[in-house]
Amino acid sequence: MRGNRGRDTLPEMRIRRAVWSLGLRYRVGARPVPSLRRTADLVFTKARVAVFVDGCYWHGCPEHYRPARQNEAFWSAKITGNRRRDDETDTQLRAAGWTVVRIWEHEDAAAGAQRVRAAVLEARTQQPGPSG
Repeated sequence: MRGNRGRDTLPEMRIRRAVWSLGLRYRVGARPVPSLRRTADLVFTKARVAVFVDGCYWHGCPEHYRPARQNEAFWSAKITGNRRRDDETDTQLRAAGWTVVRIWEHEDAAAGAQRVRAAVLEARTQQPGPSG
């Protein structure tokens, strides 16, 4: 388990590079809502956009997830719990006014970056301008 990184994974780095190349700047590995114990992979604080790059195995990708052959009950419960936590995270962040973008590790980085860009631009247009 020690070899499984919590951040700076290859899929995450690909997305970060692609988003950066679009001219967007972000925080890495930050809590969008400090009181909520959830860390997003990329956070756009002013636009209130949280991006999660989900691994196909750990988050139960409907396209690529294959159940473990050994200790099946444990891993099934683990993945189900991860999915439930992801749904709960999305719900809590949206309730706090955040836009959540989830990108699967198998997705094309450029396409994922475009989804992030669209979410950030949309969020920026929704925000009221400076008064005065």
